[in-house]
Formats: sequence, structure tokens, C-alpha cells
Amino acid sequence: MASAPSRRAFLQGCGILGAELAFGAATARSSTAQTTINRTLFVDTDVLHIAYEQTGDANGFPIILLHGFPDDVRAWDGVAPPLARAGQRVLVPYLRGYGPTRFREASAPRMAEQAAIGQDVIDFANALRLQRFAVAGYDWGGRAAAIAAALHPDRVRATVLIGGYTVQNTVGVQQPGGSPEAEARLWYQWYFNTERGRAGLQQNRRALCRYLWQTWSPTWHFTDETYNQTAPSFDNPDFVDVVIHSYRHRLGNAPGEPRFKAMEEQLATRPKIEAPSITLYGQDDGIGRPAAEASPAEKAVFTKLVAHRVVPNAGHFLPHEQPGAVSSALLELLT
Repeated sequence: MASAPSRRAFLQGCGILGAELAFGAATARSSTAQTTINRTLFVDTDVLHIAYEQTGDANGFPIILLHGFPDDVRAWDGVAPPLARAGQRVLVPYLRGYGPTRFREASAPRMAEQAAIGQDVIDFANALRLQRFAVAGYDWGGRAAAIAAALHPDRVRATVLIGGYTVQNTVGVQQPGGSPEAEARLWYQWYFNTERGRAGLQQNRRALCRYLWQTWSPTWHFTDETYNQTAPSFDNPDFVDVVIHSYRHRLGNAPGEPRFKAMEEQLATRPKIEAPSITLYGQDDGIGRPAAEASPAEKAVFTKLVAHRVVPNAGHFLPHEQPGAVSSALLELLT
């Protein structure tokens, strides 16, 4: 009788009790592999109660798929199955401020600077005791994946980064990003840096996010059903706060967490990614059309860039639109 409480205390201390209990309820066993189906599991880090989905062989090599703004785990519904069939363990967390993921403490700052979401990836891997893993992501998730790979080369075996290397310099003075047309495409960032923008996101989050889907992926004709599967994730009580902080911090209009000061300074130097990497770009990305070939700047930050690929018939939400391009890139790097 004494062993059960001690084991429970141990698992709670490691932050994996919730994952283990939920995993047991969501596991289907076969004679050759231990597999899971898409149900929401939970794991605790120091800061977050992270919701995630897991598919594939529970003993397979772990791949973490990271969604962007404004989206959630449904972005990877077409990517995960081929990876699972190949024997991989596919882990898809909801980022801070999305879906069922919650801050553990009511007093915790609702911040989402790039260092925080990058650290969340490592904290998630630690909570699940993943020594080595691969990452793929886009938008916020691509930035988080890049940070994890750049700062923890001993942990990340391979990366597929949709949109390339998007780590930002939040330390220096922010300059205009280019032509008036390029600035106009970033209207939502300037909007979120105003109190009107905060109120607009609070009041119209579903309509606003749907508009971004339409304009960022103009050739993707998604259905109401597809959007409505994801939209409830934007009802997270922390969604508005983390989105507003993310876009204000990157422009120098909101302070970051003091614990990430040194990390942000390190990220400002554009640390290299040493893991074998493939960069993917949607040909029709409404935020900006990609270059046909890797630029010198891209080659400089990826020491093992396997390929730079522009994917036709896809925009900003590439995992939704061309999931096969993502799953095949990951399998190429891992086999």
C-alpha cells in the first residue's frame, strides 16, 4: 500500500501524472506496438497545464508538431497519420493561450514572447522525458521550433520549419519592415499594438481569425466545418492576453519576462540551427511570397539545410493545405 502513494508523488513531481492517467485511458494496444488515438492528454510544466494529442507508436521516435496563430492542433490532422504509420510517436500540443492549455497559477503573467513559447517546447519535452525529438512548426510554432533547435542542439534531431528561420531580434530598435505593401500586409500587428485592437480581438476573435485564414491562404477554400473545428480554441480565457503581448513585445511596446532577458539577447544574435533541416514555404502565402531558392541569410543560419522548398497550391496555413509536403519532409529527415 505504501508504494502507490510514493509513485504518485514521484509522477506529480515529474509533471507526468496527468499524461500517464490520460494516456492509459486513450491507449489501444496491439501485439506489435503501443498506439494511441487522437484524444486530449495533459502534462504539467512549471508554468503550464499543457493539453496535447498523441498518435502513433508510443515507443517510436517523438515528433513535436507546433501550430501557429491563429490555429490549433487540427492544423496537423493530415500530417500526423503518415508519421504514425511509419512508426513515429507524434505529439501535438496546444500552445499557451489556445484550446485547453492553461496557466497553472492565476498570478502567472499572461505573456507570449518568443523566448517563452520556445521554452515551452523544451519544458513539454522534459515533462514527457523526451531526450531527443524532431520538431516541425509554422508561424508561432515555427518560431518556437527554431528556438528549441537553435538553443538545444543536443535535443533536436531534425527540423521542418514552415516559413523558414523566423527568430526575431527583440532587443534592438525595430525598423520598418520594407515596402509600404509589405507593411500593409502586417496590418494586424499594428492593430494589436493599440487598445482598439485589443478590444477588437476580444469582441470579434472568431470573425477576425477567420479573416486572417482567408487572406493569408487566399487559394485555400476551407469549409465552415473546418474552421469551426478550430475556432473554439480561440475562446481560451488567456488567448487575447497572450496574442496581444506577443505582438506588442516583438515591437518593443510591452516588457518581457525578466527570466527570459538573457535568452532574448541570445536570440538577437541569430543562433544557428545545427540539426538537419528542411524549410517549406507556401507559394501563395498572403503575408509575403517566398523566394524560389534559399537566400544567403537562410543558408547562414542552417548549418545542415537539406532543402528549401516552395510548395504550390498552399498559403500560410500549409499543414492544412498540403499536409503531405510536411509529413514527407519529416520522414525524409528521419529515415
